[in-house]
Amino acid sequence: MIVSDRDILGASILVVDDQESNVALLEQMLSDAGYTNVASTMKPQEVCALHRKNRYDLILLDLQMPGMDGFQVIEALKTNDADGYLPVVVITAQPGHKLRALRAGARDFVSKPFDLVEVKTRIRNTLEVRLLYRKLENYNKLLEQTVQERTAELRESEARYRSLTELASDWYWEQDENGRFTKVSGPALEMLGVRVDALSGDTGSASTEGWNETERQTLQATIAARQPFLDFVFSRVNADGSKQKFQVSGEPMFSQSCRFVGYRGIGVELIPRKTGDALSA
Repeated sequence: MIVSDRDILGASILVVDDQESNVALLEQMLSDAGYTNVASTMKPQEVCALHRKNRYDLILLDLQMPGMDGFQVIEALKTNDADGYLPVVVITAQPGHKLRALRAGARDFVSKPFDLVEVKTRIRNTLEVRLLYRKLENYNKLLEQTVQERTAELRESEARYRSLTELASDWYWEQDENGRFTKVSGPALEMLGVRVDALSGDTGSASTEGWNETERQTLQATIAARQPFLDFVFSRVNADGSKQKFQVSGEPMFSQSCRFVGYRGIGVELIPRKTGDALSA
């Protein structure tokens, strides 16, 4: 990120000093340096309201003022939740106040009597950091918005994908990295007559009776190798002697860090021809 001279010279600056001569001197100095957006006030009580309204890029703040000194102004500015960066450069003739002001939250200080070269340098450096901070803040907001939009698009795309797979198949399924089914849509349970865990090899939770063991082991080996499979056919013989064939397709799923997180896929029951030809096992 780069801050141009145009950005710096167009930055909004507020001069706060109870001495009219100091305000006039700083305003003239800033004008001569090319700054085009300079405001001032001699009333420190107005600073917070002015900053909430205008969000200044820099506040040149005198510390020694009657009624409300610069330290009190800094503390009051901290309550402005809309601005997490305090853009304050303090003006002081007291060397001991410099460190105190920095600890209070000021970004830099300008000494009295003014050294105009020093003042210009400190103002420019502080503005450059301030504007870079603001650019970064805006970039982060844009990035967050983009991520939210992409996430919404991804969810919509996934919903369309699932809708299409459900239309094109009898059931849609997902399972986690341990082979446990986490989602099944469609009449899979009624069609298969058993918990679908049996297909993934979880023999402890469901019966494998009637399934073709060779086919089942082949499917288990494919899943264990984290390989996709397309139109895999497996069959079983029911207790009444009737035969069924099923066709499934699946693919492994991985996280952004390439960690295996499970499988997803679709399945259909292969229906015998109307001629009555029986399906072989």
